[in-house]
Amino acid sequence: MSKWSEWQDEKDTIFCRVRRLHPKGAFLILKKTLLFILISLFIVVCAAAGLIFELRIYADSPADVNASQNVIVNVRPGQTLKTTADILQQANLIKSRLKFILIARFKGLDKRLKAGEYLLSAAMPPRQILEIMVKGAVNLHKLTVPEGYSISQIAVLVENAKFGSKIDFINTATDTVLAGKSGIEAPSFEGYLFPDTYFFPREVTMEQIISTMLNRFWAVFTTEWKLRARDLGFTIHQIVTLASIIEKETGAAFERPIISSVFHNRLKKKMRLESDPTVIYGLKNFNGNLTRKHLSTHTPYNTYKIKGLPAGPIANPGRASLEAALYPERTVFIYFVSKKDNTHHFSTTLKEHNKAVRTYQLRRKK
Repeated sequence: MSKWSEWQDEKDTIFCRVRRLHPKGAFLILKKTLLFILISLFIVVCAAAGLIFELRIYADSPADVNASQNVIVNVRPGQTLKTTADILQQANLIKSRLKFILIARFKGLDKRLKAGEYLLSAAMPPRQILEIMVKGAVNLHKLTVPEGYSISQIAVLVENAKFGSKIDFINTATDTVLAGKSGIEAPSFEGYLFPDTYFFPREVTMEQIISTMLNRFWAVFTTEWKLRARDLGFTIHQIVTLASIIEKETGAAFERPIISSVFHNRLKKKMRLESDPTVIYGLKNFNGNLTRKHLSTHTPYNTYKIKGLPAGPIANPGRASLEAALYPERTVFIYFVSKKDNTHHFSTTLKEHNKAVRTYQLRRKK
């Protein structure tokens, strides 16, 4: 006999027994069965309600309300919720990895945690930790770029801040194709990496750093400035190049518009700019001592040998130098020499200039 047949016979037997029972007995059996089901449901509902209540308390309860130190937690791309919870518990940031996982799943957040470096504290409740990871509020690191720094100098700052190697930054910042795609009519981003203080996540790419600095440049270089450059007969790139020279030549901030006027006057007279910083930029392995040989060496940046502006910017100028390049002071100066105190002596004639050189440079050397 098959199992199916056996089951049918057993069912028929039970059915016959129930039929032979007194109607009142059948009612009692049904009543007890229903009561059992209701009690079971009540227990399940109470257990579920208790669990939800417990999870709510857990979600708002920090692992250590008195914790004062922050902990860095790295969430890798593709990292599972279980692994993340394990890391958090091992760092004593949460008390129960299981409850943390349940909260994330009940809220539908288990698939929404973003990768990155997070700065967390045991004083944060699990709910807040989850919110931080879902928003991707990663830990940011500061990068301060001074005015007048070149690409190679910025690359050192990037490496020191542990965003990547200086070689990678230089290669990206001098990528002609990338510069072209970014709207820069030049072989590199030199001059367009705006000096400022930035905050980046640890996993930021070189392109993202450069893009952020470039966006800051365009936010500063307004439409009014673009029109002003056109009115002066300059391209934006020429203004940036001139501003970079002003940046490197200026020691005292108030002199920027005056120094700008000297270069504007020389350009109008078709005189060579004769700027030492441009010569230095075109030299390889410069040791800090500018010689006559350097001044006579022909490079695209040696403004003692070439007429007009150099091949491109020699640094990344700040707002003040860009503005000075666009709005020079009205003067008739065509010479200036350092007074060795961060200021300059300005002259209108070569005779006066030579006298100032003897006063402020040659005598001091003697």
